Amino acid sequence: MNLLTLNCHSWQEENQMEKIQHLAQTIKEKAYDVIALQEVSQSIDAPLVRENIKENNYGLVLLQELKKLGVQDYQLVWDFAHMGYDTYEEGLAILTRLPLVKSHSFFVSKGTDTDYWKTRKIVGVTVEYAGRELSFYTCHLGWWTDEEEPARYQIEQLLHEAQGCGTPFFLMGDFNNSAHIKGEGYELLTVENGLYDTYLFAKEKDSGITVRGKIAGWDDNKQDLRIDLILASEQVDVASSLVIFNGENKEVVSDHFGVEVRVRL
Repeated sequence: MNLLTLNCHSWQEENQMEKIQHLAQTIKEKAYDVIALQEVSQSIDAPLVRENIKENNYGLVLLQELKKLGVQDYQLVWDFAHMGYDTYEEGLAILTRLPLVKSHSFFVSKGTDTDYWKTRKIVGVTVEYAGRELSFYTCHLGWWTDEEEPARYQIEQLLHEAQGCGTPFFLMGDFNNSAHIKGEGYELLTVENGLYDTYLFAKEKDSGITVRGKIAGWDDNKQDLRIDLILASEQVDVASSLVIFNGENKEVVSDHFGVEVRVRL
């Protein structure tokens, strides 16, 4: 099974359409089974296409580019989390080419006001693979030191929902908690709650770094960070975990690099 997670920083990038096209070409080449995307935005005033998805939804535009390349088999699940940059409805998305059993969407932040940028929601899917059901969640969490919307609370809400789904699960996304910092969100997920970091178990891996220097939300950062992760509820056979869209493994498409993981289930 091939997995990808990417914080898209959508509609905030220069040469945005070219970057979407490059992402689509890579998806065609790699044939990911599940793709978790964060910061998947659409304009407030864009025409509604279906349900809650509007015409310039980043995920929908990506699907359209895939179809131009002859890739027809991905389904898009998206939901709105909060307003971003005053003019965008920012959300999270999963694209999958596996049979979809059901979708999930729930708040993990204390607040649920979608006009407030710190409000956090999780989007997930349960799919069929190799004769069993698996669940995947795309995650964009807050910061450990945020007293108003602490990451600890959000992680606890996320785990409560995921562990209650009744299937093995993967948490994929931008956790905004560095894997290098002891005693914070990363250890809460792994050490305290027993999730398996696929990066650590990968037979082939690189540095794992997905953020270099200052980006939105890490304005004072001067370090290399590993905050984009793929975590599993069960130990799995991980063939590889590689950073992608970092200028070395494919062109940069966002202020975050992506992570692609190949697992054997």
